[in-house]
Amino acid sequence: MHIARSLAAVLAAGALALTGCAGDDLSSDNASDDSSASGGGDKGSVTIAGQNFPEATLVASMYEQLLEDAGYTVDTKLVDSRDAYMPTFPGDVDIVPEYVGGIVNFLNTQANGDKAEPFEAGDGQQLADDGKSLLDDAGITLLDISPATDTNAFFVTQEYSESEGVTTLSDLEGKSVVLAAAPDCEGRLDCEGGLSDDYGIDVTKVLELGYASDQTYQSVISGESQLGETSTTDGTLESQGLVVLEDDKAIQPAQNLVPAVSAEFLAEHEDVADILNPLMAALTTENLTEMNGQMAVDRAKPEDVAQEFLESEGLL
Repeated sequence: MHIARSLAAVLAAGALALTGCAGDDLSSDNASDDSSASGGGDKGSVTIAGQNFPEATLVASMYEQLLEDAGYTVDTKLVDSRDAYMPTFPGDVDIVPEYVGGIVNFLNTQANGDKAEPFEAGDGQQLADDGKSLLDDAGITLLDISPATDTNAFFVTQEYSESEGVTTLSDLEGKSVVLAAAPDCEGRLDCEGGLSDDYGIDVTKVLELGYASDQTYQSVISGESQLGETSTTDGTLESQGLVVLEDDKAIQPAQNLVPAVSAEFLAEHEDVADILNPLMAALTTENLTEMNGQMAVDRAKPEDVAQEFLESEGLL
């Protein structure tokens, strides 16, 4: 999720006009290239932007379905990385499905430079409070923070873990690895930067294959790379013979899911909070992991998984 997800070699802001699938960073066969929809609502239009990896696509679909049901006409644009939509948010973009640590640290580096000391609170609300001035300056309001959290994670093959005696990221200290990851991973403190600086891992190359993407999985499985980037809610790893290495130095900030909304848009559409906040309360790390598994293992469509969940929770 990045610090980015988030969440990559950065797409231009104009890429918002394009469609894709990924997150802080990533493309996936499970995400649709364009999930824009036109409802016949009478509350006006709302533009959602987000990253194009499966989980972000899933949550964006939940937002879209809830807002359409409430009477909004929704246009959803998914792109490869946070860097691609942030130049137009707030502005052309009204709402983004976000991760607390991702957006706060993105704004932090934007305001204070790439070497800015990151916000590292492990509690989502504390991290949001720490970054409030940055959010206010950017004209962004965070709605209710979900208990569901999804941090970056790094995996190896089970075979590599056993043969090299590697179960934590610290076990890779001094080892040379090729890393398959999101396009914006290089230099990020929650990605390549932290692996290199905090863990002392010699990352010889970053292959920009996507966050939790099929290309990243296959790169590690084939031995092209030794380490891959995914999330802690990835429900596909065991079935592929992959295993997450423990982040024993805790370089990942809290990444609770949260709707990030243009403060100006929210002032004009106060009901948006009432529409999205119940979803945040309903999401948990456990049910998010289960839904990720439905998309990745069972090949269910994000919009179908989203609808089933919303209906089961009485939200739709």
